[in-house]
Order: sequence, then structure tokens, then C-alpha cells
Amino acid sequence: MRQGEEVINILMVEDNPDDVELTDEALKEAKIHINLEVVGDGVEAMEYLHKDGKYSYAPRPDVILLDLNLPKMDGREVLAEIKVDENLKRIPVVVLTTSEDEADILKAYDLHANCFITKPVDLTQFMRIVSVIEDFWLSIVKLPRT
Repeated sequence: MRQGEEVINILMVEDNPDDVELTDEALKEAKIHINLEVVGDGVEAMEYLHKDGKYSYAPRPDVILLDLNLPKMDGREVLAEIKVDENLKRIPVVVLTTSEDEADILKAYDLHANCFITKPVDLTQFMRIVSVIEDFWLSIVKLPRT
């Protein structure tokens, strides 16, 4: 990374190591420097976001990639907590999940998700989706810094 180059911090809340690996690989192709932090469950996500314990020095994410089906605390609960917290609610949350259920889509938007994307099963399509997320959310959209 060159001095003065902007770093985009992404928090990925995902319990599937294969999806994490694919996302990391896809983001390595990005035109900008991305710091990808990963937590594996909803409780850990909230600890990260509140800078609790081992996350006391964690960078504030510019974007959150959130799976819905998580252990300990599901993604819907995480989303609900984020969007009512004055310090977190402006962070864009991209729901990235295997669900195609209309009830999940409606619930996510009711909880103020910024978008809902169903993970494709096909490896090539998954990589393309991550690339599109990167292009849109990290290159086109102006992200809030606080």
C-alpha cells in the first residue's frame, strides 16, 4: 500500500470458511486496498463493533457483509442491533446469504439492510457477486466515515 492510499475496512460476519476464503480471494483483485476482518458468529460481530475485549483496537468497518444464518446470534438480530445503535447505524450492511426466502428479504429491509444478495452456489458466480459488491460499495458509493 502506498502512503496516503485509502484503506476500506470490511467486516464479514460469516461462519462458512469456504465463503470467507472465496470472498477474500475475490477482494484481493480489488483496485483499492481492502482490510477484511472476519468474525464467525453474531455475538462476536457485536463484540467487534462495540470494540469489546480483544477487539478494543478494531477498525470501524466502512461496510459490513452479513450472513443471516449464524450461530449464537443470527444475522437478523445483529442487523437489528446495528441499525438502532447511534454509533453504528450509518454503516452500510450488505446481507449476503444463501436464503431466497421472501420473508427473509422483507425482514432484512424492514431492519434497514442496505441491500440483500443471495449467494450463488456456483463458484464463478460467487466470485462475480463479490466483485460487483466491491465495484459498487467501494468504488462508486460515497461511504460515511463516522
